[in-house]
This record gives sequence, C-alpha cells and structure tokens, in this order.
Amino acid sequence: MTEQTKVSTLHIKIHSPYRTYFDGLASSISATNDTGLFDVLPEHHKFMTILNEGEVVVRGDGDAKQVYKIDRGIMHVRNNQVVVFLDV
Repeated sequence: MTEQTKVSTLHIKIHSPYRTYFDGLASSISATNDTGLFDVLPEHHKFMTILNEGEVVVRGDGDAKQVYKIDRGIMHVRNNQVVVFLDV
C-alpha cells in the first residue's frame, strides 16, 4: 500500500445492549487487556480481545479525546472498524 492510499482513521463504535457511547471516526483507540495497555491505529490487523476494567480512550484530531470508564468488554478490530461491546 502506498502512502497515498493509507487510511488515517478508524470507524469506532462503543456500545452496550441499551446505549451507544461512541459511533464515528477517530485516529486511534486505547484500552487494557490481560497483557496491559494497548493502542489500535488505522491499518491494524484483525484482532479480538477481552477488555479489563479501566478506561477506553478514543482520540480524534489533534488533542481531542474521549474517555470511557468500563468494567468489562470485548473489542473486535477488522478492516479499519473497531467494535467495543460493553457490559457483556
């Protein structure tokens, strides 16, 4: 893939059975699993993990970020799309 065709954003959806917390584009998402803190950036490989209690941080342009405190969740990453299921 050339520099001209690289994707610079991810589509991220964070939701629980009864509420959507975030649904939009962002430059990265960070969370914690059993191995520690990790980041997901555009062009990330397919990935699925169980999230530990802590914070999920969604970063937009510049210094913009949104922080969500969670008890538990599951994250699935595929084709520049990140889905986080909470309260499962």
